[in-house]
Amino acid sequence: MPGLSGLTRDWLSAIGEDPEREGLERTPHRVAKAWSYLTSGYEQTLQSVVGEGVFASEGSEMVIVKDIEFYSMCEHHMLPFYGRAHVAYIPEGRILGLSKFARIVDLYSRRLQVQERITTQIADAVQDLLAPQGVAVLMEGVHLCMAMRGVQKQNSSTTTSAMRGLFRSDARTRAEFMSAVQGTLRGR
Repeated sequence: MPGLSGLTRDWLSAIGEDPEREGLERTPHRVAKAWSYLTSGYEQTLQSVVGEGVFASEGSEMVIVKDIEFYSMCEHHMLPFYGRAHVAYIPEGRILGLSKFARIVDLYSRRLQVQERITTQIADAVQDLLAPQGVAVLMEGVHLCMAMRGVQKQNSSTTTSAMRGLFRSDARTRAEFMSAVQGTLRGR
């Protein structure tokens, strides 16, 4: 991302810094490299992160992958937000390798985002890949655009959810999922 190096140099000058001073000389290069990583989700597809990770299976019981760490950048202020994602599904003939859930979370998190969209994108991706009986995604995030600027509420968090299939239509299935992840939520 060579263009980001120049933009960073201009940005440093615009805020009153000297991009040539010792501590900042390599900053434009480091920022460009960091942003390349932080937005690497744009360079990936669902198929590239899942690969051969879908398998035939006879199981039909709920599978939950909890506490998947995520880091993203708010598209409104370009400040970080981070937290944990919990993903569940009820198989219908196909399962997904467990590590692929973390890869799917990263795929959508490593972009300029809003938490609501990431939650929905993860649910839709699992639904599209597996056509399961149901999918549930619950995400809890801390947004630095709220904590370090604006209203400056450092102890606030945002919870979003997306339910598909049985998780949406069956209150007992949804309650089982929520009960399973309840102890991992921020307010323990």
